[in-house]
Amino acid sequence: MGRKAKNLRGSTMATKSTRSSRTRKTPVATKSSTPAPVTAIDGNAPAAAASPAPTVVKSPQPVILGPELRKKELIDKVVKRSGIKKRDAKPVIESMLAVLGEALADSRELNLPDLGKVKVRREKQFSNGRVMIAKVRQSSPPQTGPSDEMPDAAE
Repeated sequence: MGRKAKNLRGSTMATKSTRSSRTRKTPVATKSSTPAPVTAIDGNAPAAAASPAPTVVKSPQPVILGPELRKKELIDKVVKRSGIKKRDAKPVIESMLAVLGEALADSRELNLPDLGKVKVRREKQFSNGRVMIAKVRQSSPPQTGPSDEMPDAAE
């Protein structure tokens, strides 16, 4: 059954109140921002030169992030790769992270060959900290695979 509703101008219009009708209604275009098609001299067919060719717009590709590297995992990987004891590596890694954090806080540019070139682009202060947008540029992807293992001492 239909019912009547008032629109903003005060006139009534019929609306449907059925549950199964969940389709979106498209708005009726009253004035178009695109010009009317240009017709040929005889007035019958539109001119072919007036209609522009469609262009394909590529959307940005999403970046798929891997799992997060935490400090504990970083320490374990450094211990495995370097062969030193964990108790010796942990204070060095923590000091290095503190120095890198201070450099970023001072808006300094980092140029570390294996990591890449890190440059702070923007930052915003909040009451509980600050958010920095940084750009990292690597000349080539970091090596993975066999370099994770330590070479033999005889080599």
